[in-house]
Amino acid sequence: MKLTILGCYSATPRILTNPTSQVLETKGHMFLIDCGEGTQVQLRKHKVKFSRIKHVFISHLHGDHFFGLVGLISTFRLLTREADLHIYGPKGIKEIITLQMKLADSWTNYKLIFHELTSKESELIFEDEKVEVHTIPLNHRIYTNGFLFKEKAGKRKLNIAAVENANINVAYYRKLTQGFDVVNEDGVTIKNETVTRSGNKPKSYAFCSDTMYKEDIVPIIENTDVLYHESTFLETQAHIALRTKHSTAKEAAKIAKKANVGKLLLGHYSTRYKGLDAFKAEAKEVFEAVELSEDGKVFEF
Repeated sequence: MKLTILGCYSATPRILTNPTSQVLETKGHMFLIDCGEGTQVQLRKHKVKFSRIKHVFISHLHGDHFFGLVGLISTFRLLTREADLHIYGPKGIKEIITLQMKLADSWTNYKLIFHELTSKESELIFEDEKVEVHTIPLNHRIYTNGFLFKEKAGKRKLNIAAVENANINVAYYRKLTQGFDVVNEDGVTIKNETVTRSGNKPKSYAFCSDTMYKEDIVPIIENTDVLYHESTFLETQAHIALRTKHSTAKEAAKIAKKANVGKLLLGHYSTRYKGLDAFKAEAKEVFEAVELSEDGKVFEF
């Protein structure tokens, strides 16, 4: 998995900071997660191929998380895109986007396929043979979801010495990597686990957009490799976090610890602060494996 942070600040865009948007590359997919204003400029800046984006996940309908979407859709049209674009987001997103396209007389020459979300329970919203995506119901001022991206187990790896010793015909190697038992040249059934090893461990990534502290998401994200959790405020502004239904860095760390995640990425910082070091320091009081998201930063895991 490779995660590129395009923007990780709250509220308004500034010269050196961008609102929320990120790209997750996994198992051949390139998922766009949130699409704040300026996202397409950031995509170009970081050399992300527009044509590879086929699925967009929008957490909620506050502008700093989706105002860049209609512009990106329009640019895809100008670039004569042909591939379908799937958009997953709260009920209402189809109306917003299609109204803008209608009034501008700018209908796309490719299919826009909307998957509008209304459930307050976690649900599977995308699945293929390699990846599945679940919602993470959050608690913000409007209907909001995070997203859990989970790789599926890959093919098993052959233990070539064991395979040859078991006298298995090469024609069965593919079935072995798929996990099947096979019959060898002597007519004996060979158990798969005796001649193969597990493939690469599947990775998982949880994106928790705007939300106040919400412990009941812990079972959904438990043991996730990497958790991105909003940390808009420091503890001195915890009262504002409560009022606006956001989280502090320390609250994000509490969720990470309870969920036993591998790593916590902080983000969605309020622009009232001059630096980010205090966010990391406060979170590390609770959970050790903390990193700061920064615009343009790339994480590989």
